[in-house]
Amino acid sequence: MALSETVRRSDGSIDSMFASRYLQNSLPKFELPEKSIPKEAAYQIISDELMLDCNPRLNLASFVTTWMEPECNKLIMEAINKNYVDMDEYPVTTELQLMFHASISDKEQAISVRTVGSSDAIMLAGLAFKRKWQNKRNAQGKPYDKPNIVTGANVQVCWEKFSRYFEVELKEVKLRE
Repeated sequence: MALSETVRRSDGSIDSMFASRYLQNSLPKFELPEKSIPKEAAYQIISDELMLDCNPRLNLASFVTTWMEPECNKLIMEAINKNYVDMDEYPVTTELQLMFHASISDKEQAISVRTVGSSDAIMLAGLAFKRKWQNKRNAQGKPYDKPNIVTGANVQVCWEKFSRYFEVELKEVKLRE
């Protein structure tokens, strides 16, 4: 974690930049302190450190959401403590996600996985495509040990991560006018 420090101590502890009656002693950086601090002080330390990150609204080179309507933020905060995996305990949450289903015929079976964002979705979809390709090639008696994927050079960076993590050769097509 990149914590800002005004004083670097040889014991690895951190001095807070701001004066507070709760932070008169250094906090250890890589272990839990022997004595706790009030939740307000812990919040302030973390909040102040996060201020050093860029402003998401000014981040035009990212694939992340940089702004949402206030109602979206409110819904997220109202649902943040729900365990999305526990369908029996949270049936309404489960019912809401079922609204986003794929139409299939009686002969097909849909398999789905819920993800938090596009990076998760890309990783899982890429892995599913890799396995499907390997199974098809194996059934045909063809080699299936060197999968590759062809993308434009303008795709989300997560495709590079997918290729590296799941041993798929990435072939990028350079863009031109």
